[in-house]
Amino acid sequence: MASIGTGYDLSATTFSPDGRVFQVEYAQKAADNSGLTLGVCCKDGVVLAVEKILLSKMLLKESGRRVHLIDQHAILAVAGMGPDGRQLATRARQECEQYRNIFRAPMPGHLLAERIAGYVHVHSLYWHVRPFGCTVMIGALEEKQGPALYMIDPSGTFYRYYGCAAGKGKQGAKTGLEKLDFRQLSCDDALLELAKLINEAHDESKDKPYEMEMIWIKSDTGKASLVPPNLIETVRQRAEQIAREEEMAD
Repeated sequence: MASIGTGYDLSATTFSPDGRVFQVEYAQKAADNSGLTLGVCCKDGVVLAVEKILLSKMLLKESGRRVHLIDQHAILAVAGMGPDGRQLATRARQECEQYRNIFRAPMPGHLLAERIAGYVHVHSLYWHVRPFGCTVMIGALEEKQGPALYMIDPSGTFYRYYGCAAGKGKQGAKTGLEKLDFRQLSCDDALLELAKLINEAHDESKDKPYEMEMIWIKSDTGKASLVPPNLIETVRQRAEQIAREEEMAD
C-alpha cells in the first residue's frame, strides 16, 4: 500500500490516484486477520463453520457466537469483527421479517444476499460512516433453486459459491475445498471435511486455542439449526486423529 500516509486513506469517499479505496482495503484486512470461516453448498443443504479464537481461558463456551440463525431457511457466518457481523445478522433478520410480512413467504436467498450487500456497500460511500470490518457468508434454502451459498466482502461485492473461505489460512482452505465433489457431498460428510480444513489451518505453536462453531440448513428438515456441540466435538476429534495418522505415515 504505497499511498499510506499520503491522505488517500483518511476517508472511504476518497480514491487514490491508482483507483483504490484504502478504507475498504483496511476493512478487508480486518476480515483476513480473523479465524478461518468456511462454507460449502452440498447436495442436501448448506454448512458453515468458523474457527473462533479464544482470547482468554476464562471465556464461557458458546459466547460471542460467529454463526447466526437468520430465519427458518437462512443462516449466516462472520469472518472479521464480531460486532460488525452481529449488526449485519440483525439487518438480515429484519429484511427476512419485512419480506415475510409483505409477501407471506420466505425471502429468497439471492435477494437476501443482494439486500445485505447493498447495505454493506452504502457504508463505503459516505464520510460519516466506516466500512464493515467483516466478510459474511449467507446460506439459504431456496424453493426453486435449492441450497445456495453467498459471500459478501466489505466492499459490498457478493457472489454465489459452491464453497468459499475467509479469514486466516483461506488460501490453503480454498485449495482443499476445490478437491471436494459438491454434487455428491452431503451435509453430514461436509462436517468432517470442514473440521479437517480448520484443523490443518490452525497452528498450535503460534495460534491461540479455538472453539469450532458450525451451523447448517438441510433440505430434509427444511429448517436451519446450530450443529449440536457433541457432534462438533466428534468431528473435531476425528479430524485431529486423521491429521496425526497422516503425520505418522509421512
